[in-house]
Amino acid sequence: MEAIDPAYGTTTLLLMAAGAVALLLFLIMKVRLHAFVSLVLVSVLTAIAVGFPLADIPDVLMFGFADTIGSVALLVAFGVMLGRLLEITGGAQVLADTLINRFGERRAPLALGVAALLFGFPIFFDAGLVVFLPIILTVARRFGGSLLLYALPAAGAFAAMHAIVPPHPGPVAASEVLGADIGLTLLVGLPVAVASWYVGVLLVSRFLGSRIHVSLPDVVFGEARDTRGRGEGDRADGAGEERLGERPPSFGTVLGLLLIPLVLISFDTVLSTLATAGVIDEGEDWAEFLGLLGFTPVALLITVITAILVLGRPRAPMGKVGDIVDGALGPICSIILITGAGGMFGGVLELSGIGSALSDSLSGLGLSLIVQAFVIATLLRVAQGSATVALTTASGLIAGAARAAELSDLRLTLLVVAVAAGATVLSHVNDSGFWLVSRFFGMDVKTTLRTWTVMETTLGLSAFLIALGLWAVV
Repeated sequence: MEAIDPAYGTTTLLLMAAGAVALLLFLIMKVRLHAFVSLVLVSVLTAIAVGFPLADIPDVLMFGFADTIGSVALLVAFGVMLGRLLEITGGAQVLADTLINRFGERRAPLALGVAALLFGFPIFFDAGLVVFLPIILTVARRFGGSLLLYALPAAGAFAAMHAIVPPHPGPVAASEVLGADIGLTLLVGLPVAVASWYVGVLLVSRFLGSRIHVSLPDVVFGEARDTRGRGEGDRADGAGEERLGERPPSFGTVLGLLLIPLVLISFDTVLSTLATAGVIDEGEDWAEFLGLLGFTPVALLITVITAILVLGRPRAPMGKVGDIVDGALGPICSIILITGAGGMFGGVLELSGIGSALSDSLSGLGLSLIVQAFVIATLLRVAQGSATVALTTASGLIAGAARAAELSDLRLTLLVVAVAAGATVLSHVNDSGFWLVSRFFGMDVKTTLRTWTVMETTLGLSAFLIALGLWAVV
């Protein structure tokens, strides 16, 4: 769908968006109305308030909901199936133990973050998060303490790679719009992403984790967890939990399973980047076939089938394996619906015209081009929630000025980083990713704002400051 022509001025639209967010927070945090109900209700009220024709409102609501559900539901479903099989066979424990033995117990969060940075190179944020979830929770259960110490470094690593580094679609699209070289964007974006992750995620997660205690979710992959009475120094080794089979899989088997989606998804992302750069022709049969295998839901489907055959079937009858993966699906219904409703709310704001109105009002900012890029992307991100929309819109707004300034290739790349940084900060209730993190890690809205929103902001600010510093010396 296309955005409507704004019936109100930019200030009025911004006030409406702020009022909608405030109402949503009030309903969830004060009234204690269920997040899914609150999101749908506020989406309907916002659509009416901004002036959508009443007959169009159902389509407006479904625009964001269907788009988000379509991308999230399959990923989460296949991800928790894989996670449950890794968990119940002891595979997640094997991988966690190997990481800890290599890095040491004190560096467990660093180990998770480094692994997520490597896996996050071709894998999108949401797919990477669901694949890594059993490993994060296994490490957290083993060492105790706040879940934030282990969850934020891994989740933040996927977020950093997804936002800044090609071949992810955001930086590729921004590079194309601004005329930046994709190869140079990769070479610059990778060290910027790693440095900003270390400063804005790993160090911040230590600070947040030492002050905010988040317990393991009560229900994980369909299995109840008893986290009562666990202190900061207590360990939970999983004793007494049901295990499938007498011997856990080998480290090589577990790593091979995790490499399947990594390799398959890289087919799609790398081929898309090469096609965008004109290195290969679009429409080649072999490229389309590899692209299909690399389509994230298909890649995860292949991985789950392989896990059933390699982990499940040798240890139990197929009927029992089916019951295990079926039991993992129940608890994620709420996650999928709330995430979809978050996409609905963001979609209403996107189609309301607030983005175009805000863009028009910001076009004359008398700021340095790199600062202007960051500010515009940040305001668009806060206003309508979607990082991708904020990134592509902000890139389009400054593309003309970038061409007129005849910038060097390196400065064009730094503009891409600045826009990506602005599109990362201040993830909140109109961002579907906010709800995905909130539900996966069992955090309420207030806690998610105090942790995930803060971490996303420090990540984006770190990336921007690095880009700004490089801009000043080149």
